[in-house]
Amino acid sequence: MSNQSFAFKQFIINQDKCAFKVGTDSVLLGAWVNASSANSILDIGTGTGIIALMLAQKSTAEIDAIDIDENACNQATENVELSNWKNRITISQTSIQHLAENAAKKYDLIVTNPPYFVDSTKASEEKRTLARHDDLMPRCELIEAVINLIDKKGKFCIILPFKEAEQFREMAEQKKLHLNKLMRVKTRADKSTDKRMMMQFGLEQKTFSESTIVIENNNRHEYSDEYKELTKDYYLAF
Repeated sequence: MSNQSFAFKQFIINQDKCAFKVGTDSVLLGAWVNASSANSILDIGTGTGIIALMLAQKSTAEIDAIDIDENACNQATENVELSNWKNRITISQTSIQHLAENAAKKYDLIVTNPPYFVDSTKASEEKRTLARHDDLMPRCELIEAVINLIDKKGKFCIILPFKEAEQFREMAEQKKLHLNKLMRVKTRADKSTDKRMMMQFGLEQKTFSESTIVIENNNRHEYSDEYKELTKDYYLAF
């Protein structure tokens, strides 16, 4: 496949209209999230629609996927229409703030691979800037929206770089959104620091569990067994 599209085992992602292409973060989050018991799912900042499609593949849930960018919504709609789950996924151009103020439903599962640079130099290209920075979805507003939209027994899952994850965790706890599950992501076995964190929150405080996954062993593209196991239902190579 060219850079304009990316093939998974059960669906294809066209990405020529989106500022950001298929990346490891989205695949990690989509593969990690347990959606087996979910009846209603919300994907915030869907982009190409990749996470919505990954969750549709592993569940029978009705999925709402939103994005503020018109091109992203058009791209996600295109990808959903080409999939086997087009009757279960709805793409909408709206903000999470607007949805939280107007939605009449609660979700069993909410997921997001959000804009992640809070304090950094902005990219020169506007769409990449919007995709990478949290200007239009501040962390505090995201947390408040999730609290308004999530079912009392529901789950909220997010992936963030280490520094931003620590900040988000603290803000969430202040709002009584409790961290119940954490997976630390290391890019390589010889790296001592965490690159990303995948976190699962809920309104109920449950027994906390923590684990770590290493993407590659000590050589480039030498993927670890646990990464292959996590993503084997999606990547063609595994």
